[in-house]
Amino acid sequence: MTLMTEDIISVEQAGTLDGLMLQRVSRTPDALAYRSYDAEAKCWRDTSWGEVGHEIARWRTALAAEGLGPGDRVAVHLRNSKEWVYFDQAALSCGLVVVPLYTDDRPDNIAYIMENSAVKVLLVQDAANWKRLAPALAGQEDLQRVLILNPSKRDTPESLLQDSRVHYISDWLPEQGEPLQRRKGDPHALASIVYTSGTTGRPKGVMLSHYNMMSIAHSALTMIDVFQEDLFLSFLPLSHTLERTAGYYLPVMSGSGVAYARSILQLAEDLQSIQPTVLIAVPRIFERVFARIQGQMDKQSTLKRALFNLTTEVGWQRFQRSQKRAGWHPRLLAWPLLNRLVAGKVTEKLGGRLRMAVSGGAPLSLTVARIFIGLGVPILQGYGLTETSPVISVNVPDDNEPGSVGVPLNGVEVRVGDNDELQVKTPGMMLGYWNNHVATAEIIGADGWLHTGDQVRIENGHIYITGRIKDILVMSNGEKIPPMDMELALCLLPAVEQALVIGEGESWLAAILVLNPEEWPSLAKRLGLDPDAADCLRDHKLHTELLKDIRKVLKDFPGYAKIRRVILTREAWTVDNGLLTPTLKVKRARVLKQFDEEIHALYADRL
Repeated sequence: MTLMTEDIISVEQAGTLDGLMLQRVSRTPDALAYRSYDAEAKCWRDTSWGEVGHEIARWRTALAAEGLGPGDRVAVHLRNSKEWVYFDQAALSCGLVVVPLYTDDRPDNIAYIMENSAVKVLLVQDAANWKRLAPALAGQEDLQRVLILNPSKRDTPESLLQDSRVHYISDWLPEQGEPLQRRKGDPHALASIVYTSGTTGRPKGVMLSHYNMMSIAHSALTMIDVFQEDLFLSFLPLSHTLERTAGYYLPVMSGSGVAYARSILQLAEDLQSIQPTVLIAVPRIFERVFARIQGQMDKQSTLKRALFNLTTEVGWQRFQRSQKRAGWHPRLLAWPLLNRLVAGKVTEKLGGRLRMAVSGGAPLSLTVARIFIGLGVPILQGYGLTETSPVISVNVPDDNEPGSVGVPLNGVEVRVGDNDELQVKTPGMMLGYWNNHVATAEIIGADGWLHTGDQVRIENGHIYITGRIKDILVMSNGEKIPPMDMELALCLLPAVEQALVIGEGESWLAAILVLNPEEWPSLAKRLGLDPDAADCLRDHKLHTELLKDIRKVLKDFPGYAKIRRVILTREAWTVDNGLLTPTLKVKRARVLKQFDEEIHALYADRL
């Protein structure tokens, strides 16, 4: 077995986030830092920590020449890449505040964020991105420099080239940078303003310090082993605080390498090429793979389906035994064969070296977790908020309870308050909301406890999310229904891409379902429907079929979890149409408004 080495940088040794990088560059200059795909050469290229330090020095020198003062805001609108890191580190080492932007966010939302935070420098991916953003940013007087990473001057409109604020990175960067030096920065100074998803109204700017994010990364490393030899695959956007803290700052702290996936569409190929040991993802990734596996199994013979089910059951027993929650069983003797025939083929598609997959950002269905764990994919579910930098709790390898979101990180205090709400005190707690003292006072009480808004129960030290206070449906009989778990279960149906349970003030529940575009044509054909016909989504046979499947998937839920009617649509809820946040959370109020007529008609025609 290869010896795994640890070289963890402490918060005290780092001081600030740029100090953390400086420590890493000096400690392991020749080790792998980042792996990126070179589209022109059609191959993967490695960058060492020493090379990273050289590039950060160039970016820092150029940025320092912009005449900005400590605390000024700069924004980054890039896909995950080493250049994202260079800009972030250069800005932090100048005492600037970084505002990360989602590349797929709408221009009007980006304009609001930049104006709200008075951004002075913006880094964008290419000219096409700037062309898309420029009209929305017109008139923003604070913006004094726009930097374009990928040169494509011939594709740039003349009007944009004539804008004196616009520079291409290749023209802006010096050949050499001033050597990086440790600065006497305040660990508790503002490092970043991260705008929350804004499921209700405009996003709020979460102010995070250097210490906030470093303390959470270090606390996670005291609970989960991460080594220099580990290789992370990065595809969750770096503008998402989970990826930034756990997929960027944490590997710097541990000395691990990071490979940047090309795209979600190419993720399957990248997993095979990169063979990562650590993966950080949101539940939707696992749910999509689960749906694909389920769809494939439905087409297999009875024998193959039985073999698959036996594999996941024995794999789950094996996992439970490893967690000391079950004893030995004779069926475990079959695992080597089942692993070779079934489970191993799944893990090989994930690269064959994966030793840890962290799921966060939203709840992961226990059904999905059990299947993957049963197939030998070691999923650890965690939980947190942007306001807590972001991790509050995580399952650890030797105490992994997949139905929970884990145990609190070391240094994080938790308590259950009124209405079963989880409240926390954490070194990752934000400094507050940017220019919004009222909102800050609403979430952080006078006693210093942050109110998460999530309802929980705590058993054996593990936190179990039971609902969200604002999302609770209050029925006409006074019963309070948490729709979250039901919606997760509905999305496990192959035919369903997205789901929203409705019934506020009513006597029974219904659901709005977005049909899976890959499954819909075959489902329509099976029912004798024209998949392109405008009225086929109201077909009685289709509704009957879906309600039958819904009853099966909700059979283990409490008695209240009965969906009696559905509203169907083929139009996905996306960031562009304003129905999803950039972190892929459904904007419930916006969806309800869009389907207002259908909902009223549904409940007017009472059963």
